[in-house]
Amino acid sequence: MDSMSRWQADLEETTLEPARTTTRGYYMLVGGLLAVIAWALYAYYVQVTEGLVVTGMRDRISWGLYITLFVFFIGISHAGTLISAILRVSNATWRTPVTRMAEFITAVALMTGALFVVVDLGRPDRLFFVLIHGRWQSPIVWDVTAITTYLTASLVYLYLPMIPDLAFFRDRLRGQVAGWKHYIYRVLAINWRGTGAQKRQLHTSITIMMIVIIPIAVSVHTVVSWIFAMTLREAWNSAIFGFFFVAGAIFSGIATLIIMMAILRRVYRLEKLVTLRHFQYLAYLMAAMAAVMLYANISEYVTAGFKLEEGAEFVFRQLFVDEFAPYFWFYLIGGLIIPIGMMFIRPFRTVTGIVVAAILVDLAMFVERYFIVVTGLRAPLLSYEPANYAPSWVEWSITAGGFAFFALLVTLFVKVFPIMAVYEMVEEREETAAKLEVDMAEHEADRLAREVEQ
Repeated sequence: MDSMSRWQADLEETTLEPARTTTRGYYMLVGGLLAVIAWALYAYYVQVTEGLVVTGMRDRISWGLYITLFVFFIGISHAGTLISAILRVSNATWRTPVTRMAEFITAVALMTGALFVVVDLGRPDRLFFVLIHGRWQSPIVWDVTAITTYLTASLVYLYLPMIPDLAFFRDRLRGQVAGWKHYIYRVLAINWRGTGAQKRQLHTSITIMMIVIIPIAVSVHTVVSWIFAMTLREAWNSAIFGFFFVAGAIFSGIATLIIMMAILRRVYRLEKLVTLRHFQYLAYLMAAMAAVMLYANISEYVTAGFKLEEGAEFVFRQLFVDEFAPYFWFYLIGGLIIPIGMMFIRPFRTVTGIVVAAILVDLAMFVERYFIVVTGLRAPLLSYEPANYAPSWVEWSITAGGFAFFALLVTLFVKVFPIMAVYEMVEEREETAAKLEVDMAEHEADRLAREVEQ
């Protein structure tokens, strides 16, 4: 067996293993996540029956942890769409082991983030009023439309490259998995046989989707930012909020992808497939986005602070020296400056160092979303004392349930669907090998021609 055949056999067995076997630890993890979700559902029941009075939100600070989580999860959903699509467009050959992970993070994060909009409503049934009586002049309606479109496009973009791998699971796992699981593979594989016509149609479909989904992804987080920027609040009065939100989404999306890669790599023993090189390339992208975010923050705050128009002083003081200063400086130093510095120091360019930097980035971006929401609503519109906000046990419980729901969806996905893009990885390796052979043949031909001339 040659090296290519051995590599492909190892790849296939590694990808098949999670669907074949279920360990006791897996059941314990799922049970623990379900317990956290159950407690969150109880907290939500308390909120629905007693009203939003059980939260820390009041009339002057009507958004809090829930909207923070909504923006955060919608942001990290860019991990798959933009990273995967941009890497496909740029033909970055190293992308194939990480694209599947990135793409399912997108779908899972979108579903989780959208739930927090419903949770934030005192009356969840009023969501239907937005659909039935929504006014197109409202950024809220724009947001609902954009997220629905984005979720649909992301699911299609996740599904299309998976079709050959689902057919592979259909053929190899017959009689080795539960009947319902094999039925899913058979239906979703849509009679894939790997013919030339099918490959051409699949390639065309993926190309169309990767071009379409990039502007959709950019528009989604731009529209999310407009919910803030088009409100008459001094802290949100910024024309570049759309840029901030899109750049921050890519930034936190890369960090989340790195963390998920590290976890799945360790749990499912993917060290030979997801290597240090993949972590380093993503780390460089993350550091580049940190530099973009740092520049944008400096530009925004220097410009606004130099003029310090009426009402802006309160916003600046609460961020730089007062109540929210610890959050702001952690975001600026811990989430932007330190990750950039870590990538310049060789000992930190290990898997562990890169994961630590990614955790700092995600924490900082969560904090940034929090102080954007809360500080904007704290700024007084009239001559009254600024309001304060602190999440209640109900909000913290539902927050924990949201993260548990995200983790549960990822856990279930990798147990049923192919965790690695087998078809694309094999195709990319064959193309690389063929190109290498051509280059070697051309080099040998040039050498022989020189010898003849001599």
